[in-house]
Amino acid sequence: MSEANAKLEQFRGEARAWLAANFPRSLVGKAAVYMTYDLDVPMEGDALAWRTALGEKGWGTPTWPTEYGGGGLSQMEARVLQEEMHAIGAFNPIPILAGMGVTMVGPTVLEYGTEDQKQRHLPPIARGEVRWCLGYSEPNAGSDLASLATKAVDKGDYWEINGQKIWTSGADISQWCGALVRTDVNVGKRDGISFLMFPMDQPGVRTRPIKLIAGASPFCETFFDNARADKKDLLGKLNDGWSVGKRLLQHERQSQTGGAPMGGGGGSLQELAKKYVGLDSAGKLRDEDLRLRLAQHLMDAKTHSLTLARVAAESRGNAKVTAAASILKNSATHVAQARAELTLEIMGGNGLGWEGESFNDEEINAVRAWLSGKAMSIYGGSFEIQNNIISKNILGLPETTQKG
Repeated sequence: MSEANAKLEQFRGEARAWLAANFPRSLVGKAAVYMTYDLDVPMEGDALAWRTALGEKGWGTPTWPTEYGGGGLSQMEARVLQEEMHAIGAFNPIPILAGMGVTMVGPTVLEYGTEDQKQRHLPPIARGEVRWCLGYSEPNAGSDLASLATKAVDKGDYWEINGQKIWTSGADISQWCGALVRTDVNVGKRDGISFLMFPMDQPGVRTRPIKLIAGASPFCETFFDNARADKKDLLGKLNDGWSVGKRLLQHERQSQTGGAPMGGGGGSLQELAKKYVGLDSAGKLRDEDLRLRLAQHLMDAKTHSLTLARVAAESRGNAKVTAAASILKNSATHVAQARAELTLEIMGGNGLGWEGESFNDEEINAVRAWLSGKAMSIYGGSFEIQNNIISKNILGLPETTQKG
């Protein structure tokens, strides 16, 4: 065994021991309850104790520097930690509790923030105590984000913000917002944008949830009427917000490369198929066509998983966020949406339930997750936008879109 592998195995033992001592067994099987944007379920008792322990250890954000509340682990150590958590049914609720804080805002503050900004904003995110949302899209600035019209005017010791954002995930339950705003109207549309951070709990901020087809409402319309941002919370340079904003989106895509299961509760599709479709006399699924397509999906999912592992290994445990995240984001989208489609097909008529005693929770959750998952190819940069990034930044094909 190499020295590197020996160190990883030593860490595995340490992680296993810590998890055994700190993860409450009462939470096994409760991941779906706490790994959700629905805050109707309070974080108390064993759940609160678990969140607190993770935050104090820094393993809620395992790869962040320890001085900002993280665990200081390498990417490979973080992967080992994830494996050990999965093995005992443990879960990490802090990325969900922090909204966009762990996956997007935090990594961007680590790169562009001042020391004061890092000290003030990162530890509360790492402990899951402060929830963040992002003000990007607007009614007339979606894929063409550089056309945004929300303005921030310099008022001496603060910025005054006026405008509207849309599809603001978790805006109604967030304490802080990071937003792209126009700070100079006399230059090219990508050159007059800045990234501001400001508290949501102020008179100048209003939110209105948008009800979605799946029934949940994680998205909001957000209105700014003379809202305030402190001068010390300009992230990056003035009028260079386009660079900051693009980097944040790379972190978002990186966070969406896991191909997380949608529908069927994340269990084995093979077992689900045995339950709903049944086996023939040879012990194979009765539906031969479904059997072939299920096998193809499982190969796609394994290929995606191995690619993620290879990227981590080739980066020597310190994975860099690059345009390659666009490839993995599209691959994850394909895997997750294909799983959701197969789940409903396997369930047959039981996979069409919306409510009522005729359907169990697994079946109702499957159809709602299938509907929610349709957005995966849109949010974080649409499937088509990612293909444009791949063609220009990876394949080196010529620019075909209009520049701002």
